[in-house]
Amino acid sequence: MAKITMVEAVTMALAHELKNDKDVVVLGEDVGINGGVFRATNGLAQTFGEDRVIDTPLAEAMIAGMTVGMATQGMKPIAEAQFMGFIYPMVEHIICHAARMRNRTRGRLTCPLVIRAPYGGGIHAPEHHSESTEAMFAHMPGIRVVIPSSPSRAYGLLLAAIRNPDPVLFLEPKRVYHLNKEEVEDDGEEYPLDMCYVDREGDDVTLITWGAMMKETIEAANILAERGISAEIIDVATVSPLDMDTIHESVAKTGRCVIIQEAAKHCSVSSEIAANLADQGLYNLNAPVKRVTGYDTIMPLFKLEKKYMPSVDRILDKVEQVLEVS
Repeated sequence: MAKITMVEAVTMALAHELKNDKDVVVLGEDVGINGGVFRATNGLAQTFGEDRVIDTPLAEAMIAGMTVGMATQGMKPIAEAQFMGFIYPMVEHIICHAARMRNRTRGRLTCPLVIRAPYGGGIHAPEHHSESTEAMFAHMPGIRVVIPSSPSRAYGLLLAAIRNPDPVLFLEPKRVYHLNKEEVEDDGEEYPLDMCYVDREGDDVTLITWGAMMKETIEAANILAERGISAEIIDVATVSPLDMDTIHESVAKTGRCVIIQEAAKHCSVSSEIAANLADQGLYNLNAPVKRVTGYDTIMPLFKLEKKYMPSVDRILDKVEQVLEVS
């Protein structure tokens, strides 16, 4: 079994569903002949034909509208927003139609669609190409927001998203598209949605993160281990709906929590996790919940983007703060 990157895992999952489900189609800008900006759809049009892997005009609102229409009529469309920062013309269709279709029709119609979007910083791109606005979509009832952190998780979670009867926003952290490789078997086995994954067990502090920030979080945990500090790592994976049961169970064990996200701090997913811990898990905490986040400003150009994104040192600093509280 060969080791593959995250972007190759995405391609593998798309190919598996195109092969095994005639209702699945892929559409978006440059997804066909060119294989996508990040090559996530490379070779799919040649294998499955241009009526299954469809190049669209540069018109995000049209892509979203077509996707909703296809989904309500029995198809399973997978649309690509070329970058997260280009998704805003799609928002009207996502909020007003995709997310509400089941409720609006009292279950008569569902919207089994996936919108894929490369997101996050770290590749020296302009600000519209580097945004992390998952909280905006996590706030919308009726749509799942899923963020893989590794090749195996990207494969399994994307399969589950495609097979889900309701809309899923699948955010792919492009900084880790080619970061590492894993052995991933093309066996069609999906990973469950709506749950956190405990990637490392620990006793002293819980580190909660998702997407690309798993890299820095793991590096910080390795340094802490050298210092004799045992950190538990939770990969949230599905940021909406949140699996707070797993998070509460971990914090009850460790008594301390640091949340790490690339997105801006204000009104973020980390805000919701921290508020929920304060509301329902206060007596399990031996120290205040700390957060390591991006800043409440627009993602800067590439010379400063490393200053914006959470670093290993910033994570270690927050862990030291929660450990100092007795």
